[in-house]
Amino acid sequence: MSIVEEVREEVLAIPAGSVASYSDIGRRIGVGPRQVGRAMGLLDDVPWWRVVHADGTPATCHDGQAPELLVSEGTPMRGMRVDMVQARHRWAP
Repeated sequence: MSIVEEVREEVLAIPAGSVASYSDIGRRIGVGPRQVGRAMGLLDDVPWWRVVHADGTPATCHDGQAPELLVSEGTPMRGMRVDMVQARHRWAP
């Protein structure tokens, strides 16, 4: 399975109201966060706004729509950042 396919599967597993960081996904599939970011750039059929930077900063692509989409899903926010303690997705073991 390619990195892009693995990233797609991981992103699709994140439910509405939750997020994962590029690093979270990278650790799960054995690649670095930059590789996850590159793969994300090739995907247009996933909820991309649910993947954020480690400090909770949403993506700035797609005309800065991520904060609005996150809020609309009920994602816990602290200002313009996601509250990573409350919102981080925890995959089943």
